[in-house]
Amino acid sequence: MQSTTSRRKALLEILEHQNVTNQQQLQQLLLLRGIEATQATLSRDLKALRVVKSAGEGYRLPMQKLTPSLEPHGIASIEFSGQNGVIKTQPGYAPAVAARIDHLHCPSIMGTLAGDDTILLILRLGSSPEEVLANLATIIPNISDCRI
Repeated sequence: MQSTTSRRKALLEILEHQNVTNQQQLQQLLLLRGIEATQATLSRDLKALRVVKSAGEGYRLPMQKLTPSLEPHGIASIEFSGQNGVIKTQPGYAPAVAARIDHLHCPSIMGTLAGDDTILLILRLGSSPEEVLANLATIIPNISDCRI
């Protein structure tokens, strides 16, 4: 049997990283972590955690639970691996940020692919993360502060 604290911590982790649209889906995701919870328990936990449900978006954490961002761009972090970069944004920001990056015509970025809160940057061969950050800084001030 899981404690309330560990169950709620797992709920927060799930909701931070996945789009969940209903309690049945949430129950299944908890089960994958070895945590059983009834619908009534989930309802109480969601209320206690102040999780909100938005039409078409699913469950969302209250704003103070989200990763701090660089407003108005909503950038939470940027990380590089090889010839790729990943930008994490607040929910819903990624498409607009990716479009701005694409319109920048940055010589070190071949292209972007955006989800709801994540952008995949495909770097040109030979481009360095520092080069990319310098180019992005023209449209996203302080982007270097978000580097992981």
